[in-house]
Amino acid sequence: MFLDALLRRNPRFVETAIALHQSGSIPANSYVLDLDTIESNTEGLCRVADDLGLTVYAMTKQIGRAAAALDAITAGGADGFVAVDMACARPIVRAEHSVGHLGHLVQVPQSESAEAAALEPDFWTVFSRRKAERAAAAAHASGRSQPLLVRVFDDGDEFYPGHEGGIALSELRAAIDHIATLDGAIFSGLTTFPALLYDAASRSAQLTPNMGTLARAAEIARKHRACPERLQINAPGTTSTQVLPMLAEAGATQVEPGHGLSGTTPLHAVEDLPELPAVLYLSEIAHIHHGVPLCFGGGLYIDPVFGDYQVRALVADDSSDIDTQPVPVEMPSPAAIDYYARLTPPAQHTFQEGSTVVFGFRIQAFVTRAFIVGVSGVARGEPRVAGIWNGFGDPVTLGVQT
Repeated sequence: MFLDALLRRNPRFVETAIALHQSGSIPANSYVLDLDTIESNTEGLCRVADDLGLTVYAMTKQIGRAAAALDAITAGGADGFVAVDMACARPIVRAEHSVGHLGHLVQVPQSESAEAAALEPDFWTVFSRRKAERAAAAAHASGRSQPLLVRVFDDGDEFYPGHEGGIALSELRAAIDHIATLDGAIFSGLTTFPALLYDAASRSAQLTPNMGTLARAAEIARKHRACPERLQINAPGTTSTQVLPMLAEAGATQVEPGHGLSGTTPLHAVEDLPELPAVLYLSEIAHIHHGVPLCFGGGLYIDPVFGDYQVRALVADDSSDIDTQPVPVEMPSPAAIDYYARLTPPAQHTFQEGSTVVFGFRIQAFVTRAFIVGVSGVARGEPRVAGIWNGFGDPVTLGVQT
Protein backbone atom coordinates (compact mmCIF):
# COMPACT_ATOMS: atom_id res chain seq x y z
CA MET A 1 0.00 0.00 0.00
CA PHE A 2 2.90 2.39 0.74
CA LEU A 3 5.46 1.05 -1.75
CA ASP A 4 4.45 3.51 -4.49
CA ALA A 5 4.87 6.51 -2.18
CA LEU A 6 8.15 5.12 -0.89
CA LEU A 7 9.60 4.73 -4.39
CA ARG A 8 8.34 8.13 -5.57
CA ARG A 9 9.09 10.26 -2.53
CA ASN A 10 12.18 8.68 -0.96
CA PRO A 11 13.93 6.64 -3.70
CA ARG A 12 17.42 7.26 -2.33
CA PHE A 13 16.42 5.53 0.88
CA VAL A 14 15.29 2.45 -1.08
CA GLU A 15 18.49 2.47 -3.13
CA THR A 16 20.56 2.74 0.04
CA ALA A 17 18.74 -0.13 1.74
CA ILE A 18 19.30 -2.36 -1.30
CA ALA A 19 23.01 -1.50 -1.46
CA LEU A 20 23.53 -2.05 2.28
CA HIS A 21 21.73 -5.39 2.13
CA GLN A 22 23.73 -6.57 -0.85
CA SER A 23 26.95 -5.58 0.94
CA GLY A 24 25.93 -7.62 4.00
CA SER A 25 25.35 -4.63 6.29
CA ILE A 26 21.58 -5.14 6.64
CA PRO A 27 20.18 -8.63 7.31
CA ALA A 28 17.05 -10.05 5.76
CA ASN A 29 13.86 -9.67 7.84
CA SER A 30 14.59 -6.07 8.79
CA TYR A 31 12.51 -2.98 9.26
CA VAL A 32 14.85 -0.32 7.94
CA LEU A 33 14.45 3.22 9.30
CA ASP A 34 15.61 6.39 7.56
CA LEU A 35 16.63 8.18 10.74
CA ASP A 36 17.26 11.58 9.15
CA THR A 37 13.81 11.59 7.55
CA ILE A 38 12.19 10.54 10.83
CA GLU A 39 13.91 13.50 12.50
CA SER A 40 12.82 15.86 9.73
CA ASN A 41 9.24 14.56 9.86
CA THR A 42 9.23 15.09 13.63
CA GLU A 43 10.57 18.62 13.27
CA GLY A 44 7.80 19.57 10.87
CA LEU A 45 5.06 18.07 12.99
CA CYS A 46 6.39 19.59 16.22
CA ARG A 47 6.64 23.02 14.61
CA VAL A 48 2.93 22.96 13.78
CA ALA A 49 2.05 21.43 17.17
CA ASP A 50 3.97 24.14 19.01
CA ASP A 51 2.09 26.84 17.13
CA LEU A 52 -1.18 25.20 18.19
CA GLY A 53 -0.12 24.74 21.82
CA LEU A 54 -0.04 20.95 21.58
CA THR A 55 2.30 18.65 23.52
CA VAL A 56 3.80 15.89 21.36
CA TYR A 57 4.38 12.45 22.84
CA ALA A 58 5.73 10.07 20.19
CA MET A 59 4.62 6.44 19.90
CA THR A 60 7.47 4.10 18.94
CA LYS A 61 6.02 0.58 19.19
CA GLN A 62 5.73 0.54 15.40
CA ILE A 63 9.46 1.10 14.89
CA GLY A 64 10.64 -1.13 17.71
CA ARG A 65 11.76 1.49 20.27
CA ALA A 66 15.23 1.50 18.65
CA ALA A 67 17.55 3.85 20.53
CA ALA A 68 18.69 5.71 17.41
CA ALA A 69 15.08 6.32 16.40
CA LEU A 70 14.30 7.66 19.87
CA ASP A 71 17.29 9.97 19.53
CA ALA A 72 16.09 11.18 16.12
CA ILE A 73 12.58 11.88 17.40
CA THR A 74 13.91 13.76 20.41
CA ALA A 75 16.23 15.78 18.17
CA GLY A 76 13.16 16.59 16.06
CA GLY A 77 11.53 18.27 19.04
CA ALA A 78 9.15 15.73 20.59
CA ASP A 79 8.29 16.45 24.22
CA GLY A 80 8.65 12.80 25.23
CA PHE A 81 7.29 9.37 24.43
CA VAL A 82 4.10 7.45 24.98
CA ALA A 83 4.62 3.85 26.05
CA VAL A 84 2.07 1.38 24.77
CA ASP A 85 2.90 -0.90 27.70
CA MET A 86 5.61 -1.49 30.29
CA ALA A 87 7.69 -3.42 27.75
CA CYS A 88 7.72 -0.20 25.73
CA ALA A 89 8.49 2.07 28.68
CA ARG A 90 11.63 0.19 29.74
CA PRO A 91 13.72 0.71 26.56
CA ILE A 92 12.62 4.35 26.39
CA VAL A 93 14.04 5.02 29.86
CA ARG A 94 17.04 2.75 29.26
CA ALA A 95 17.93 4.94 26.26
CA GLU A 96 17.75 7.98 28.58
CA HIS A 97 14.52 9.41 27.21
CA SER A 98 11.43 10.42 29.15
CA VAL A 99 8.11 8.63 29.34
CA GLY A 100 5.45 11.23 28.74
CA HIS A 101 2.41 8.96 28.92
CA LEU A 102 1.98 5.47 30.33
CA GLY A 103 -0.97 3.13 30.80
CA HIS A 104 -3.20 4.29 27.99
CA LEU A 105 -3.59 1.46 25.50
CA VAL A 106 -2.35 -1.17 27.96
CA GLN A 107 -2.96 -0.66 31.67
CA VAL A 108 -0.05 -1.21 34.08
CA PRO A 109 -0.20 -4.67 35.69
CA GLN A 110 -0.52 -4.65 39.49
CA SER A 111 2.88 -6.20 40.13
CA GLU A 112 4.58 -3.59 37.94
CA SER A 113 3.04 -0.50 39.54
CA ALA A 114 6.11 0.27 41.66
CA GLU A 115 8.38 -0.03 38.64
CA ALA A 116 6.05 2.21 36.62
CA ALA A 117 6.09 4.86 39.34
CA ALA A 118 9.89 4.75 39.41
CA LEU A 119 9.92 5.68 35.70
CA GLU A 120 8.26 8.99 36.68
CA PRO A 121 5.95 9.34 33.67
CA ASP A 122 4.53 12.80 33.01
CA PHE A 123 1.05 11.25 32.92
CA TRP A 124 -0.39 7.85 33.81
CA THR A 125 -3.80 6.80 32.47
CA VAL A 126 -6.22 4.75 34.55
CA PHE A 127 -9.39 2.94 33.50
CA SER A 128 -10.87 2.47 36.99
CA ARG A 129 -10.81 3.60 40.61
CA ARG A 130 -8.79 0.53 41.57
CA LYS A 131 -6.13 1.32 38.97
CA ALA A 132 -6.03 4.90 40.26
CA GLU A 133 -5.49 3.56 43.78
CA ARG A 134 -2.63 1.33 42.61
CA ALA A 135 -0.94 4.15 40.74
CA ALA A 136 -1.34 6.54 43.65
CA ALA A 137 0.01 4.07 46.20
CA ALA A 138 3.06 3.30 44.05
CA ALA A 139 3.79 6.96 43.43
CA HIS A 140 3.31 7.86 47.11
CA ALA A 141 5.69 5.08 48.15
CA SER A 142 8.31 6.53 45.81
CA GLY A 143 7.88 9.97 47.33
CA ARG A 144 6.02 11.73 44.56
CA SER A 145 2.52 12.59 43.38
CA GLN A 146 1.57 11.17 39.99
CA PRO A 147 -0.54 13.17 37.51
CA LEU A 148 -3.33 10.87 36.32
CA LEU A 149 -5.44 10.92 33.17
CA VAL A 150 -8.82 9.23 33.21
CA ARG A 151 -9.88 7.32 30.15
CA VAL A 152 -13.57 8.12 29.75
CA PHE A 153 -16.26 6.65 27.49
CA ASP A 154 -19.94 7.00 26.71
CA ASP A 155 -22.55 5.17 24.67
CA GLY A 156 -21.74 5.38 20.97
CA ASP A 157 -17.99 5.70 21.37
CA GLU A 158 -15.81 3.68 18.98
CA PHE A 159 -13.19 1.16 20.05
CA TYR A 160 -11.07 -1.36 18.22
CA PRO A 161 -12.20 -4.81 19.40
CA GLY A 162 -10.26 -5.65 22.53
CA HIS A 163 -9.35 -2.00 23.19
CA GLU A 164 -12.45 -1.20 25.24
CA GLY A 165 -12.13 0.28 28.71
CA GLY A 166 -12.39 3.35 30.87
CA ILE A 167 -14.71 5.13 33.28
CA ALA A 168 -18.26 5.83 32.13
CA LEU A 169 -19.05 9.50 31.59
CA SER A 170 -21.88 9.22 34.11
CA GLU A 171 -19.35 8.12 36.76
CA LEU A 172 -16.65 10.68 35.98
CA ARG A 173 -17.50 13.19 38.70
CA ALA A 174 -17.37 10.48 41.39
CA ALA A 175 -14.11 9.15 39.95
CA ILE A 176 -12.50 12.60 40.17
CA ASP A 177 -13.80 12.88 43.74
CA HIS A 178 -12.10 9.59 44.56
CA ILE A 179 -8.78 10.49 42.93
CA ALA A 180 -8.74 13.75 44.89
CA THR A 181 -8.70 11.74 48.14
CA LEU A 182 -5.69 9.59 47.17
CA ASP A 183 -2.23 10.38 48.51
CA GLY A 184 0.18 10.22 45.58
CA ALA A 185 -2.35 11.09 42.85
CA ILE A 186 -3.28 14.29 41.05
CA PHE A 187 -6.22 14.42 38.65
CA SER A 188 -4.76 16.04 35.53
CA GLY A 189 -6.99 15.30 32.58
CA LEU A 190 -8.87 13.01 30.24
CA THR A 191 -8.17 10.74 27.32
CA THR A 192 -9.76 8.45 24.77
CA PHE A 193 -8.72 6.21 21.87
CA PRO A 194 -9.16 6.54 18.99
CA ALA A 195 -9.83 10.26 18.70
CA LEU A 196 -9.47 10.09 14.91
CA LEU A 197 -10.05 7.33 12.38
CA TYR A 198 -9.40 7.09 8.67
CA ASP A 199 -12.58 7.12 6.60
CA ALA A 200 -12.11 5.20 3.35
CA ALA A 201 -15.20 6.69 1.69
CA SER A 202 -14.00 10.29 2.03
CA ARG A 203 -10.28 9.37 2.00
CA SER A 204 -9.82 11.58 5.04
CA ALA A 205 -9.33 11.42 8.80
CA GLN A 206 -12.46 12.13 10.82
CA LEU A 207 -13.06 12.83 14.49
CA THR A 208 -14.73 9.90 16.24
CA PRO A 209 -17.72 10.22 18.60
CA ASN A 210 -15.13 9.77 21.36
CA MET A 211 -14.03 13.38 20.91
CA GLY A 212 -17.55 14.55 21.66
CA THR A 213 -17.42 12.44 24.81
CA LEU A 214 -14.13 14.10 25.76
CA ALA A 215 -15.71 17.53 25.29
CA ARG A 216 -18.61 16.62 27.59
CA ALA A 217 -16.18 15.09 30.07
CA ALA A 218 -14.09 18.28 30.05
CA GLU A 219 -17.21 20.31 30.96
CA ILE A 220 -17.77 18.06 33.96
CA ALA A 221 -14.10 18.13 34.99
CA ARG A 222 -13.78 21.92 34.77
CA LYS A 223 -16.59 22.33 37.30
CA HIS A 224 -14.80 20.12 39.81
CA ARG A 225 -12.72 21.61 42.60
CA ALA A 226 -9.86 19.20 41.76
CA CYS A 227 -9.60 20.34 38.14
CA PRO A 228 -6.15 21.71 37.29
CA GLU A 229 -5.73 25.17 35.77
CA ARG A 230 -4.89 23.55 32.42
CA LEU A 231 -6.94 20.43 31.97
CA GLN A 232 -5.06 17.95 29.80
CA ILE A 233 -6.95 16.44 26.87
CA ASN A 234 -5.02 13.56 25.35
CA ALA A 235 -6.30 12.67 21.86
CA PRO A 236 -4.29 10.01 20.00
CA GLY A 237 -4.98 8.20 16.74
CA THR A 238 -4.06 8.63 13.04
CA THR A 239 -1.92 11.66 13.89
CA SER A 240 -0.03 13.64 11.25
CA THR A 241 0.68 17.30 10.62
CA GLN A 242 -2.48 17.61 8.55
CA VAL A 243 -4.86 16.69 11.38
CA LEU A 244 -3.29 18.78 14.16
CA PRO A 245 -5.51 21.86 13.60
CA MET A 246 -8.61 19.64 13.74
CA LEU A 247 -7.47 18.12 17.04
CA ALA A 248 -6.57 21.48 18.56
CA GLU A 249 -9.94 22.94 17.57
CA ALA A 250 -11.64 19.95 19.21
CA GLY A 251 -9.88 20.76 22.47
CA ALA A 252 -6.84 18.47 22.45
CA THR A 253 -3.75 19.50 24.41
CA GLN A 254 -1.70 16.33 23.78
CA VAL A 255 -1.14 14.37 20.56
CA GLU A 256 0.69 11.10 20.00
CA PRO A 257 2.04 10.60 16.47
CA GLY A 258 3.44 7.18 15.64
CA HIS A 259 3.02 6.20 12.00
CA GLY A 260 2.87 9.92 11.25
CA LEU A 261 6.59 10.22 12.00
CA SER A 262 7.42 7.50 9.47
CA GLY A 263 4.96 8.75 6.85
CA THR A 264 2.68 5.72 7.06
CA THR A 265 -0.71 6.82 8.41
CA PRO A 266 -3.66 5.81 6.21
CA LEU A 267 -3.75 9.37 4.84
CA HIS A 268 -0.17 9.01 3.63
CA ALA A 269 -1.28 6.10 1.43
CA VAL A 270 -3.80 8.20 -0.49
CA GLU A 271 -2.12 11.60 -0.72
CA ASP A 272 1.29 13.21 -0.37
CA LEU A 273 1.50 14.82 3.06
CA PRO A 274 4.41 16.82 4.51
CA GLU A 275 5.92 13.72 6.13
CA LEU A 276 8.07 11.60 3.80
CA PRO A 277 8.08 7.78 3.90
CA ALA A 278 10.86 6.75 6.28
CA VAL A 279 10.49 3.00 6.81
CA LEU A 280 10.55 -0.14 4.68
CA TYR A 281 10.59 -3.89 5.25
CA LEU A 282 13.54 -5.66 3.68
CA SER A 283 13.83 -9.36 2.92
CA GLU A 284 15.64 -11.49 0.37
CA ILE A 285 14.92 -14.41 -1.91
CA ALA A 286 15.50 -17.45 0.30
CA HIS A 287 14.97 -20.18 -2.29
CA ILE A 288 13.03 -21.07 -5.42
CA HIS A 289 10.57 -23.98 -5.44
CA HIS A 290 9.25 -25.23 -8.78
CA GLY A 291 10.04 -21.84 -10.26
CA VAL A 292 8.33 -19.91 -7.44
CA PRO A 293 10.63 -17.58 -5.49
CA LEU A 294 10.05 -17.38 -1.74
CA CYS A 295 11.40 -14.61 0.47
CA PHE A 296 12.17 -14.74 4.18
CA GLY A 297 9.48 -13.60 6.60
CA GLY A 298 9.49 -12.76 10.27
CA GLY A 299 8.15 -9.24 9.90
CA LEU A 300 5.28 -9.80 7.49
CA TYR A 301 2.67 -8.52 9.93
CA ILE A 302 0.76 -5.81 8.07
CA ASP A 303 -1.33 -3.45 10.20
CA PRO A 304 -4.86 -4.37 8.99
CA VAL A 305 -6.20 -0.82 8.82
CA PHE A 306 -7.00 -1.19 5.11
CA GLY A 307 -8.28 -4.75 5.10
CA ASP A 308 -7.04 -7.15 2.42
CA TYR A 309 -5.23 -5.77 -0.62
CA GLN A 310 -2.70 -7.00 -3.16
CA VAL A 311 0.75 -6.70 -1.62
CA ARG A 312 3.62 -6.02 -4.01
CA ALA A 313 7.37 -5.95 -3.51
CA LEU A 314 10.40 -4.65 -5.37
CA VAL A 315 13.04 -7.28 -6.16
CA ALA A 316 16.55 -6.00 -6.81
CA ASP A 317 20.14 -7.23 -7.12
CA ASP A 318 21.52 -3.71 -7.27
CA SER A 319 20.33 -0.22 -6.36
CA SER A 320 19.97 0.51 -10.08
CA ASP A 321 17.06 -1.97 -10.15
CA ILE A 322 14.82 0.48 -8.29
CA ASP A 323 12.92 1.28 -11.49
CA THR A 324 11.87 -2.33 -12.12
CA GLN A 325 8.20 -3.21 -11.79
CA PRO A 326 7.16 -4.49 -8.32
CA VAL A 327 5.77 -8.02 -8.32
CA PRO A 328 2.70 -9.45 -6.55
CA VAL A 329 3.24 -11.34 -3.30
CA GLU A 330 1.14 -14.10 -1.75
CA MET A 331 1.30 -13.24 1.93
CA PRO A 332 1.05 -16.01 4.53
CA SER A 333 -2.24 -16.28 6.36
CA PRO A 334 -2.43 -14.25 9.60
CA ALA A 335 -3.11 -17.60 11.31
CA ALA A 336 0.20 -19.04 10.05
CA ILE A 337 3.80 -18.43 11.07
CA ASP A 338 5.32 -16.14 8.46
CA TYR A 339 8.44 -18.13 7.68
CA TYR A 340 8.20 -17.13 4.01
CA ALA A 341 6.08 -15.26 1.49
CA ARG A 342 5.61 -16.43 -2.11
CA LEU A 343 6.40 -14.01 -4.94
CA THR A 344 4.34 -14.39 -8.11
CA PRO A 345 6.22 -12.55 -10.87
CA PRO A 346 5.22 -12.71 -14.55
CA ALA A 347 6.45 -15.85 -16.30
CA GLN A 348 9.28 -14.04 -18.09
CA HIS A 349 10.79 -12.79 -14.81
CA THR A 350 13.45 -14.91 -13.16
CA PHE A 351 14.96 -14.20 -9.76
CA GLN A 352 17.90 -15.64 -7.91
CA GLU A 353 18.58 -16.52 -4.31
CA GLY A 354 19.94 -13.60 -2.31
CA SER A 355 18.15 -10.88 -4.26
CA THR A 356 16.85 -8.02 -2.11
CA VAL A 357 13.08 -7.79 -1.61
CA VAL A 358 11.64 -4.43 -0.51
CA PHE A 359 8.12 -3.98 0.87
CA GLY A 360 6.27 -0.83 1.83
CA PHE A 361 3.50 -1.31 4.40
CA ARG A 362 2.32 -0.13 7.83
CA ILE A 363 4.60 -1.92 10.23
CA GLN A 364 4.07 -2.94 13.85
CA ALA A 365 7.57 -4.06 14.81
CA PHE A 366 6.78 -4.86 18.41
CA VAL A 367 4.56 -7.84 17.53
CA THR A 368 7.09 -9.43 15.14
CA ARG A 369 10.47 -11.15 15.26
CA ALA A 370 12.06 -8.76 12.75
CA PHE A 371 15.24 -6.76 13.19
CA ILE A 372 15.10 -2.97 13.40
CA VAL A 373 17.90 -1.30 11.45
CA GLY A 374 18.57 2.43 11.69
CA VAL A 375 20.30 4.11 8.75
CA SER A 376 21.60 7.67 8.79
CA GLY A 377 23.21 9.89 6.16
CA VAL A 378 20.98 8.77 3.28
CA ALA A 379 20.21 12.25 1.92
CA ARG A 380 23.89 13.27 2.17
CA GLY A 381 25.00 10.24 0.20
CA GLU A 382 27.00 9.06 3.23
CA PRO A 383 24.86 6.21 4.54
CA ARG A 384 25.82 4.18 7.57
CA VAL A 385 24.05 1.64 9.72
CA ALA A 386 23.54 3.30 13.08
CA GLY A 387 22.60 0.05 14.80
CA ILE A 388 20.46 -3.07 14.83
CA TRP A 389 17.83 -3.80 17.48
CA ASN A 390 15.04 -6.25 18.15
CA GLY A 391 11.42 -5.20 18.65
CA PHE A 392 11.97 -4.69 22.37
CA GLY A 393 14.67 -2.08 21.78
CA ASP A 394 17.54 -4.41 22.69
CA PRO A 395 20.75 -4.01 20.66
CA VAL A 396 21.51 -6.98 18.40
CA THR A 397 24.99 -8.02 17.30
CA LEU A 398 25.20 -10.19 14.20
CA GLY A 399 28.10 -12.16 12.81
CA VAL A 400 30.86 -14.29 14.27
CA GLN A 401 32.28 -12.81 17.50
CA THR A 402 35.99 -13.22 18.24
